[in-house]
Amino acid sequence: MLQLIEQINTAVNNFVWGVPAMVCIIGVGLYLSLRTGFIQLRKFPYAMKCTLGRMFKKREASDGALTPFQAVCTALAATVGTGNIAGVAGAIAIGGPGAVFWMWISALLGMCTKFTEVTLAVHFREKNKDGDWVGGPMYYIKNGLGKKWMWLAYIFCIFGIFTVFGTGNATQVNTITAAVNSALINFHVITPDAADISSVIIGVLITVLVALILLGGIKRIGNVTERLVPVMAALYIVLSLGVVFINIDQVPAVLGSIISGAFHPSAVTGGIVGSMFLAMQKGVSRGIFSNEAGLGTGSIAHACADTRKPVKQGLFGIFEVFMDTIVICTLTALVVLLSGVPVPYGEAAGAELTIAGFTHVYGNWISIFTAIAMCCFAFSTTIGWGLYGSRCIEFLFGSRTVRPFMLIYSLVSIIGATMNLGLIWSIAETFNGLMAIPNLIALFLLSGTAVRLTKDYFAKERT
Repeated sequence: MLQLIEQINTAVNNFVWGVPAMVCIIGVGLYLSLRTGFIQLRKFPYAMKCTLGRMFKKREASDGALTPFQAVCTALAATVGTGNIAGVAGAIAIGGPGAVFWMWISALLGMCTKFTEVTLAVHFREKNKDGDWVGGPMYYIKNGLGKKWMWLAYIFCIFGIFTVFGTGNATQVNTITAAVNSALINFHVITPDAADISSVIIGVLITVLVALILLGGIKRIGNVTERLVPVMAALYIVLSLGVVFINIDQVPAVLGSIISGAFHPSAVTGGIVGSMFLAMQKGVSRGIFSNEAGLGTGSIAHACADTRKPVKQGLFGIFEVFMDTIVICTLTALVVLLSGVPVPYGEAAGAELTIAGFTHVYGNWISIFTAIAMCCFAFSTTIGWGLYGSRCIEFLFGSRTVRPFMLIYSLVSIIGATMNLGLIWSIAETFNGLMAIPNLIALFLLSGTAVRLTKDYFAKERT
């Protein structure tokens, strides 16, 4: 039975993350970029001014809302996950260094896609029975496209619920458990035989923490993410920049291998990776999977922001993709390619390749810091996706189902800590891709509204 499920999922997954889906995601991103005059480039300095400038302004949000900074931190909490460490390394191993170039291209277009998602989510949001702002793809479908398109909203939420348990919880907790156990074994705190018991204990602790945060409501989620996300990102960026500076003389050659590998991968990988399309596919899919531009999930968090300006919050979407993919994913790629660790081209690789890059430069002592970084990444993703799942379940079945959902979601952490999750990860990845379909349709149909809102906003800014 499991073999049949795996075969079916593999076929669907290959389609969802194959050529047609990538063409649609890239195509919608290019279409939105053209309609907005490539706002992600044209207004990039303004976007950085508005986002970075507002981060340092202390303010309180009204009841049932997050500050704009808390909203972007919650969205980043879900997008900046173990994929930034494991996924980038895997893309380089299978697609060669050129995959990084195509990752940049997907991020360039993804900035505009995420900008549009966030703008529409804030514009078409509504308040629920508890007085909280709720929004996202299901709400801009409902309030922007009308009743005849409600089936798209339902499909998005159904796929979202299936996705959160795997992508958002079980696989992330499994990564935390592996990182902690590895560090404990390396420092001889526990023996390998005790790893199973340690996994159960870790799973129970994470279950309690996730439940306490999620059941505390949107305010508590925002308070946690605005503290956790900047710290985890700063820690990882500093460690990565250290690798870059130590190997600064090799940077030009590595950047050259990324550019040349994008179009002639065989010249960089010794012929092991010879297909330009493979480099493109791995780079684009990694970029999309990392920043979630096109999936619509991040806009659910942004819709909770205490703001009256949808376009101004949309600028945080540009910043989010920039930080996630251009900064953090690029630094991961540089760690792998600069450290001198042999890259197993043509073979599957993950976080162990990135960790090997750090330890090769700094020594084994750095494993404790990489474990902390991975735990922060994974835990923040679990919190962010818990919010997404609760909004999906609320849209389908009402607010009474939110607390039971959050309890069940928290308990899944124990499963994630103690089981082999190969099939679960694959199925979750499939549903993650399926979420993009209704969202991309809605973005295409509502592109005119996004363009109008953008023009109106910048016309007022000039007056």
